[in-house]
Amino acid sequence: MSNKQAPHFRRTLTLFPLVILGLAYMAPMTVFSTYGVAAQTTHGMVPAAYIVALLAMLFTAYSYGKMVKAYPVAGSAYTYTQKTISPHLGFLVGWSVLMDYLFLPMINFLLSGIFLSAAFPSVPSWIWIILFIAMITGINILGIRMTAKVNGVLVLFQFLVTVIFVALAVKGITNGMGLGTLFSVLPFYNQDVSFSFVLAGASILCLSFLGFDAVTTLSEETIEPKKTVPRAIFLVTFIGGALFTFVSYITQVVYPDFTSFKAVDSAAFEIAQYIGGALFASLFLAGMITSTIASGMSSHASAARLLFAMGREGVLPEKLFGYVHPKYKTPSRNIFLISLFSLSALVVDLATAASFINFGALVAFTFVNLSVIFHYYIRNKQRGIKGAFLYVLLPLIGSGFTIWLWTNLDKHSIMLGSAWIIAGIVYLLYLTKFFTKQPPQFHFEEVESSVDSTEDQSIVS
Repeated sequence: MSNKQAPHFRRTLTLFPLVILGLAYMAPMTVFSTYGVAAQTTHGMVPAAYIVALLAMLFTAYSYGKMVKAYPVAGSAYTYTQKTISPHLGFLVGWSVLMDYLFLPMINFLLSGIFLSAAFPSVPSWIWIILFIAMITGINILGIRMTAKVNGVLVLFQFLVTVIFVALAVKGITNGMGLGTLFSVLPFYNQDVSFSFVLAGASILCLSFLGFDAVTTLSEETIEPKKTVPRAIFLVTFIGGALFTFVSYITQVVYPDFTSFKAVDSAAFEIAQYIGGALFASLFLAGMITSTIASGMSSHASAARLLFAMGREGVLPEKLFGYVHPKYKTPSRNIFLISLFSLSALVVDLATAASFINFGALVAFTFVNLSVIFHYYIRNKQRGIKGAFLYVLLPLIGSGFTIWLWTNLDKHSIMLGSAWIIAGIVYLLYLTKFFTKQPPQFHFEEVESSVDSTEDQSIVS
């Protein structure tokens, strides 16, 4: 037996840098991505919808924090469900998360086409979409990855653009633009607008919060992870939600007429032109494209890596999905498959794409909340008044919120998402020979390292 210690990370991260990393992962300009769609869906009450979404996410963040304490290394909804409720149910939660991985690259390409087409109306959006898919595909096949420093600069640039946007909007409001006042209750309460519209908007805006749980992947590099990571998750969710609410409020006040957008999907670009002219509109466009490139590149690579891990572990056919390019040491076949799938951006609208991603996310969030009940209250028997409050009532409220939002998704998204789940059930029956054997495991937390090492080899060779 070897005495050699297994490789491990140095624990250097404290609460503050962990929160900063989490906020960076959420992407500061994501508030603008679905603003136009959300404004029309909520009838001008985007901030109210963000508050509803934030409440749901805070309860879910609480549950993530509790599950991180139970499983400080593995940080996925699938893992929690598989270990606490059922391996078969866990597989289906993982199958739902897979849907998010597949659609996230597509929505970034779609956004690139939407905003560039708004800036250059003579160029059809499909040209931009195909161009970006080809560029990101080539970069990921070659194994060229953006360094942490470059990503840091990109995130800083997005924050800068957001700050300038808010400053110009505030200046415009004080000069009589929009409602002409910085203080208004209309974005939060309007007796002429049904609350059902706010709920429908909140179900779309959950997309903005995706990534709040990303800090769980840094547990092995965090000092006192059982205490620090749960706090970071909660703070990232709260600060991110507060930022989204504030920015959307200022945007709503400076441009209250949500019915006048020339193109609802690129409404934020129109507002940028309105408050800052052509010069700021160009800067804003650069910020949005920067955001979509950075997010598109990483989500495209992550989706390909996930398919590779699933192929390697027998969840998917290994010959196709477990292939690594002999020269570039990247999962090239999976990268091409994700690119082909991303061509759906040519026919899918932004609202449907966002709702479809949120379908999988809300399923996962629901089961994270339920996992707390199964782990702490049922299995570990932490009961009494305190246990009932911490490990039943709070996670039940969290799961209730997420189910509530799920029922308010676009009907086409519910139909497509349900079809995806049915396909997963059929595939699970095949893999388990009608539940006579245990299902294969996804191991989401191992995806990054499994292919990062092969890409590192390609870079140094």
